Amino acid sequence: MTLRVVLADDQAVVREGLVTLLGLLPGIEVVGAAADGLAALGLVAEHRPDVVLVDLRMPRCDGVETTERIRAEHPGTEVVVLTTYADDEALLAALRAGARGFLTKDADAEAIARALRSAAAGQSTVDGELQRRLVEAAARTAPPRVKEVEGLTAREIEVLRLIAAGLSNTEIARTLVVSEATVKTHVNHLFAKAGLRDRAQAVAFAYRAGIAG
Repeated sequence: MTLRVVLADDQAVVREGLVTLLGLLPGIEVVGAAADGLAALGLVAEHRPDVVLVDLRMPRCDGVETTERIRAEHPGTEVVVLTTYADDEALLAALRAGARGFLTKDADAEAIARALRSAAAGQSTVDGELQRRLVEAAARTAPPRVKEVEGLTAREIEVLRLIAAGLSNTEIARTLVVSEATVKTHVNHLFAKAGLRDRAQAVAFAYRAGIAG
């Protein structure tokens, strides 16, 4: 199945380079490229892509607002943020707006393809450096609120702490000496109780609740 992608970046060189790069990747088709958020929204409405690759800093409609409107108006389309922008609060705002993935602009083709496919499958991908910046921004913007985790079991809190430490389900299972299926059950339960959509939100939640770091 071909993954249909729209990309948005106000820098022509970057935009054209991404079109060329993504066009070389098997199973990915670029159906539109925009120079700003408003143009991107028009392309999304026209083409109904699986994923939009969007820069944070754009004229007329920035990446955060673009992400928020795409997720509200076209819930079947996921968003991956690709940026060099140093404003950590903007990254956190994009996460809250519904972005599935976060990559720096020096990401290679394999990393971009992996992030796009993960987003289309409803999974999150966060570049290691951007994950650090996201959780630090989350820690700064809200004081620890331990009562946020009320309702979670002790095991679910431990799983959440390990997610915040960057461990995969397989690694968590090995750490807790349980099956991976058991870990998946705990993850599903804590996500449902805390209203979390993906692991990126779980990391931010853990830092806000003061149980990570």
